[in-house]
Amino acid sequence: MSGQDEVMSRISEAMERGQQGDREVARQLFADIWKDLTPEGDPFHRCTLAHYMADVQDDPQEELVWDLRALEAAEQVTDARAREYHASLSVRGFQPSLHLNLAEDYRKLGDLARAREHVARARAAVDALDEDGYGRMIRAGIERLARQLD
Repeated sequence: MSGQDEVMSRISEAMERGQQGDREVARQLFADIWKDLTPEGDPFHRCTLAHYMADVQDDPQEELVWDLRALEAAEQVTDARAREYHASLSVRGFQPSLHLNLAEDYRKLGDLARAREHVARARAAVDALDEDGYGRMIRAGIERLARQLD
């Protein structure tokens, strides 16, 4: 990661705690970082934090709130800013994962129409993904959820 900065280092630490199963600590770390970010601040930081904060929520409604925040922030990120962090990133490449997460949130909450809408939006952006492990994982997740919703 070429553009590591202090905020991204803190976000990475919280992500690691969540991936290790320490969801409560991760939520607190993310919440502390979120307090330091302002609505006018770096949308890349807000998008990244919200995307991963959603993953450590126990309440599906809270997960949805954070995933919506991630999508809103992503709409403000430029490709140039994303590439500052890593040369391979593009904003359009965020869309399949963001919409997959929203589709899953809506499925959990029983709003199948909105879930299908976000599956369609995720599918519409999959061409932005590389043919690598991450791209295959997101594509498989989209298709798996689409089958569940049919």
